[in-house]
Amino acid sequence: MNATLIAVAASATHSMSKPALDRITLLAGLGVAGDAHAGLTVKHRSRVAIDPSAPNLRQIHLIHAELHDELARAGFTLAPGQMGENITTRGVNLLGLAAGALLYIGEKAVVEITGLRNPCTQLDRVQPGLLAATIERGPQGRLIRKAGIMGIVITGGEVRPGDAIRVTQPPPPHKPLERV
Repeated sequence: MNATLIAVAASATHSMSKPALDRITLLAGLGVAGDAHAGLTVKHRSRVAIDPSAPNLRQIHLIHAELHDELARAGFTLAPGQMGENITTRGVNLLGLAAGALLYIGEKAVVEITGLRNPCTQLDRVQPGLLAATIERGPQGRLIRKAGIMGIVITGGEVRPGDAIRVTQPPPPHKPLERV
């Protein structure tokens, strides 16, 4: 299956859900134009409370449409952007990427993957039980966070549904994704 951008979303407010749009503009070093989480330093309220000068490793949030499919089978009805993601993909094993992987999206945008999104209780405000549905335990009780990944914009550009995505992993040894 070809890796494809399925949907894009952005919101100027710190609301959980973001409206789907026909395109978004990625800004190098900042994130998504017009999105509340864009900037050089942290914008997520919980992170700002800890250290407002920390670098923003969460400029852009990506979720794989395959997660939406899995959640639909569990009885959830979700639209792209509803879990706060800016980009919804299909055909990319986002959770299997290494830290530092690059996603080439559309004609020129490049996103560097920084880590996992840490699911929070706000998901239960979208639909009760959604938080629990995005976390599971793996072998040896290891916590698996499935609510998407975070990245920073290396090269800006306009992206839209239907754009192709090409992935390059960093040179080995690969560092697994951790929450950021």
